[in-house]
Amino acid sequence: MSSLLLALALLTTGLYAGFLLTFLIAIMPGIAALPDERFTDAMRRFNERVPGPLFLVLFVGVIVLPAAVVVTRGGNAVAGRSWAVTALGCALGSHLVTITGNIPLNKALATSEGGDDRAARTAFEARWNTLHRIRTVLSLAAFALLVVAAR
Repeated sequence: MSSLLLALALLTTGLYAGFLLTFLIAIMPGIAALPDERFTDAMRRFNERVPGPLFLVLFVGVIVLPAAVVVTRGGNAVAGRSWAVTALGCALGSHLVTITGNIPLNKALATSEGGDDRAARTAFEARWNTLHRIRTVLSLAAFALLVVAAR
């Protein structure tokens, strides 16, 4: 059971980290050159679509599955358990950044619709990107640590 949980933890964490990395290296640079109105509109549309059911499975899975690995690993897998604990810490840190930083910025951007797009973008973009870099690094670290836990 522990091996299955570890495989599922690796899968969900890898997919989630890859999703965040795609935003970091492709989507955000791609929309950065857009004029303010198009940039804010694009981000609002992303923020409406992203928290869908499949995304939420990943979002919850990157916490629940590594936690299950930590609980079920024992015996000769103690070293792997330590790596999984550290991975879980990174995943929790990433979620903390998302919940306390990115989501409030997303909500503020949504409520500014129909207003001054330049001001909305100025209040949003740099801070959101900084927080996104942090959560992406933490998620990639969680994935790498789970890979180590699996060996």
